[in-house]
Amino acid sequence: MIEAADAEPEYDDTAIRFLEALWGEGYLSPGGPDEVDRVVEGLSLSGKTILDIGCGSGGIALHLIERHGAARATGFDIERPVIEAARKRAAARGLSDRASFIQAPPGSLPFTDGSFDIVFSKDALLHVPDKDALFAEIFRVLKQGGVFAASDWLIGHDGEPSPDMKAYVAAEGLSFAMASPARYAQAMQRAGFADVVVKDRNPWYREVARGELERLKGPLYRTVAAAVGAAYVDRNIRTWEAMQKVLDSGEHRPTHLRGWKPAMVG
Repeated sequence: MIEAADAEPEYDDTAIRFLEALWGEGYLSPGGPDEVDRVVEGLSLSGKTILDIGCGSGGIALHLIERHGAARATGFDIERPVIEAARKRAAARGLSDRASFIQAPPGSLPFTDGSFDIVFSKDALLHVPDKDALFAEIFRVLKQGGVFAASDWLIGHDGEPSPDMKAYVAAEGLSFAMASPARYAQAMQRAGFADVVVKDRNPWYREVARGELERLKGPLYRTVAAAVGAAYVDRNIRTWEAMQKVLDSGEHRPTHLRGWKPAMVG
């Protein structure tokens, strides 16, 4: 079973408005479409079926159709507010026939074996504590010869987080279950993935996050405060300050992940 928090939504309408103001319409994680393009760099998505795990408010799934020519994208998330936002976004862009969004509680992925050519995820897997069960499920729903391509927020080591990391996670107030790059690679290989690639993105996001913090304190403050309230923005500024410490120390390690499900031989 894939386990995650199943209580009140962690990404409610206020969180969606705030993160989209910072990262772009339809994006609840950093880097917008450019970072999505880097996650799938070198892959041919044209005519393929894609599952986006932790799809958020739908921008990525629609981008993979519009820019990369995916035949169909299925977004999956455990939280209803983001799924509702994603469905509205797909309808507004005339893509409801090629993009579907499914909300289901934590557990096994609600798809049959070998359903997708590509499984994608952007900074969502850190919410799942059991990495072995997670990657076993991803492997199961991939077609033979399919590829898993993702970005996620990792921690630089296994074991006890530093006081700064504990302070950052507490400031986020989200159900983080971070693990090391070695732990991720191990879980992927145990699931059966071949040619596993783990690529550190800390140097990139360390600088991007610094710019995000400057924008929150400066030019974005008034606009975002008008949408979600000054207290909400102030709290997130403190969160970004805490995050910057663990980015600068290298303990917080955004990472690209890729692995292949071997094709049948013979």
